[in-house]
Amino acid sequence: MLGHMSETPLAFMIATFVVIAIFFVVDLFVIGRRPHVPSTKECVQHIAFFVVMALIFGGLVWTFAGAKPAIEFYSGWLTEYSLSIDNLFVFVIIMSNFAVPKVLQKYVLSVGITVALILRGCFILVGAAIIQRFTWVFFLFGAFLIYTALKLVMGGDEDEEYHENGLIRALRKVIRITNDYDGEKLRTTENGVRCWTPMLIVFLTIGTTDVMFAFDSIPAIFGLTKDPFIVFTSNVFALLGLQQLYFLLGALLDKLVYLPVGLSVVLGFIGVKLIMEALHGNSLPFINGGHPIEWVPEVPTWLSLAVIIVSIGTAAIASVVKMKSVEAASQQ
Repeated sequence: MLGHMSETPLAFMIATFVVIAIFFVVDLFVIGRRPHVPSTKECVQHIAFFVVMALIFGGLVWTFAGAKPAIEFYSGWLTEYSLSIDNLFVFVIIMSNFAVPKVLQKYVLSVGITVALILRGCFILVGAAIIQRFTWVFFLFGAFLIYTALKLVMGGDEDEEYHENGLIRALRKVIRITNDYDGEKLRTTENGVRCWTPMLIVFLTIGTTDVMFAFDSIPAIFGLTKDPFIVFTSNVFALLGLQQLYFLLGALLDKLVYLPVGLSVVLGFIGVKLIMEALHGNSLPFINGGHPIEWVPEVPTWLSLAVIIVSIGTAAIASVVKMKSVEAASQQ
């Protein structure tokens, strides 16, 4: 499917998957095997590295596949990265609820995000197959994104207390889980009995919770590109820098007050774009007699990228200005 639907050469896609796999192996089994709390310098270096890699990758896509897929990648990557920053709120709550020791949090994020990436890959393949066969699903995706945008700007449940999902609650009932961690171990011995440690629950919680986030982000990126390779790599590069962002921005997340507004503009715009695309390729019999609505304009890819950059950039700058004004007022 990837090779059929993508404009990118197969050899380039294979090379990309190999490099991505190397990134994750190094992050998990080299850097991640040394439990520690990353310093600010280490976080900035990692984030800068992955950002530069994403920019270079977009340039390579431009070289091998053309400008359109490259712009789609940059648009998707920025959208996913922005949504990921918002999702860090929940990660902070999860780590707190499960009392994960600081020195283990980087390792937990590495494994949890890898699990999430695998599950997202499956989600993307299913989504691409559905879109390829049922274009009317864009109506549903578009409506859902507009609803999410309205919920964000009006204040949804993103900042409420985290509650365990059904999978985790069911798991607690069928297996023995200790109350204490034993380093990075998933299994330990307690009173002579082999048990699972809370590390297993934390891994599954981070991974499955991230997939729940995908119900927002995957439809959003399918509104920017229908190429599953671009969808997947946009998610990968957003997730690669997420664990460092967790430590770097953990104390600042509550100060990014205008980020939900910026995200709502992006999601609302993409939602409208999806509905316009669905109308342009309409086949539903109760809309225009099942015929496409030709007068509906197509939104160019460069406009999507511009809206994303301006919306998120303005929200970030406004948040910084607000934070500085609050700090200045508190010092007076």
